[in-house]
Amino acid sequence: MSDYDWSWRDFSELSGPEVYAVLALRASIFVVEQHCPYPDADGLDLDARHLLVTDARQHLCAYLRLLAPDVRFPTPSIGRVVVAAEHRGQALGRRLMEAGMAECRRLWPGAGMSVGAQAHLERFYQSLGFRTLGPPYDEDGIPHIDMRCEA
Repeated sequence: MSDYDWSWRDFSELSGPEVYAVLALRASIFVVEQHCPYPDADGLDLDARHLLVTDARQHLCAYLRLLAPDVRFPTPSIGRVVVAAEHRGQALGRRLMEAGMAECRRLWPGAGMSVGAQAHLERFYQSLGFRTLGPPYDEDGIPHIDMRCEA
């Protein structure tokens, strides 16, 4: 498995090229690959904590963001979880989520955490300790489910 650099940043710490790389990666997966035109720039990035995972060439290959409690859910939440197509099949998504969960626990001990997951990933999130809170719902034309992992 390739060696990756894992870097947590607040939005104000991101460089212009890093913001561009994040938005480009998210759009390439969530808009282009998944055929889902939606407003990715939702105003929540400015106050989020961002995890950037880059390869040896400094290319962004995975990403997620953390939102504080009461921004999207009563608990802190993990979202915009994405792994570039060429980096899949290496358990990078699991490692990414585990890092996000650890950071949630560090920043908000005892709070638990939530995700608004694409429904087809329900078993993946369950394997990380999340439980489904309700039935699937449509978000931008893709079935989603709300899930929570207790503290």
